[in-house]
Amino acid sequence: MKKKYHLFEVYGIELEYMLVKNDSFKVAPQVDELLTLKAGELKADIENGDIAWSNELVAHVIELKTNGPTKNTDDLAEKFHKNILEIDALLNPLNLQLLGSASHPLMNPNTDTQLWKHSYSEVYALYNTIFNCKGHGWSNVQSTHINLPFYDDKEFEKLHAAIRIILPLLPGLCASSPILEGNITGFKDTRLEFYKTNQKEIPELTGLVIPERVFSKLDYHATIFEPIKRAIRPYDKNKILDQHFLNSRGAIARFDRNAIEIRLMDIQECPKADIAICALVIEVLKALINKKFGSLKDQKVWTKDQLFPFLNDAIKQGEESLIEDEDYLKLFNLKSSTSVKDVWNHLYQTVKPKVHTSHHQAIELILEQGTLATRLLKAVGNDTSEAHIISVYRDMQMCLKTNELFQS
Repeated sequence: MKKKYHLFEVYGIELEYMLVKNDSFKVAPQVDELLTLKAGELKADIENGDIAWSNELVAHVIELKTNGPTKNTDDLAEKFHKNILEIDALLNPLNLQLLGSASHPLMNPNTDTQLWKHSYSEVYALYNTIFNCKGHGWSNVQSTHINLPFYDDKEFEKLHAAIRIILPLLPGLCASSPILEGNITGFKDTRLEFYKTNQKEIPELTGLVIPERVFSKLDYHATIFEPIKRAIRPYDKNKILDQHFLNSRGAIARFDRNAIEIRLMDIQECPKADIAICALVIEVLKALINKKFGSLKDQKVWTKDQLFPFLNDAIKQGEESLIEDEDYLKLFNLKSSTSVKDVWNHLYQTVKPKVHTSHHQAIELILEQGTLATRLLKAVGNDTSEAHIISVYRDMQMCLKTNELFQS
């Protein structure tokens, strides 16, 4: 029996990075070589003290995660950074390096994608058969996940209600995917633009990204898991796919480990930025649950159809997205129409005393200079030549080594 935790007692953070070649800047499907170098043999999961390493669906992405639940986020950025430096040292003889941000700006997914061929590969192969995992929505989408525990239905209700309310605001803090295949896409968060439709063959899996109004385990199974199981049955003859993995909403309930996983956050340029964002999001969720803002009843009333337009606009405009719905703003004690950036400024000022001081500088830089997407676009300017994009992204790549935020 897995140990169950109460709200905010522990956290799980996952960060995904891609491997790129130093000379050509192309993605490198060589995570198996990296894991072999570390372990002395090919292992899909490696425990490295407080941080664990593992493979992903595609062969050029590695995931770093807290090795089991962690009690706080104060020193996590340093722990992740230490692992990144170790990985870069291992990659050096292969002439490879890690790269942050949610999407490679020049990758061609049709020619550059290789799926993971080792453990668990039959699941990945089946996914590929159903969805064709070569698109950007599968192979060029690095994200940060936060796992938050709940003890029982009562805690699940509060946590799910609060998370649903803040999901639409996340691109205004985390967007980092503005360029694909050498083109400025017009979306600050192109990763999420793809996320909306990359499982369109079976719409039950992603729904409207914002989860339905379900606030108990029983209701979740009936409303979300049962339709998923029915929809996948014709494709999954050997019953190898798990409902927890198939559920692709922007936040998913993991009743197998009594946690909710938030999945709408683009990964940033360095752990310092990611962990600061996670710390802020966690404190805002605490404030919502502790009724510093609207009541639980006020939070639960919002449907996915009402919340989705806010998310959809933030995917495009990032922090500049304008929210004019006064009822939604009232949830955060705000009155008149305001940008997502100003909502985050207000939320940060409210919870700042609770956020560890080690995170203040990173959060304030993001709130002042904009999301990583905005900073990358500013640095690229009007010159979208391959050489210029590579030089900007190489500057950003240095941020992983220094664990400092990118400034345009």
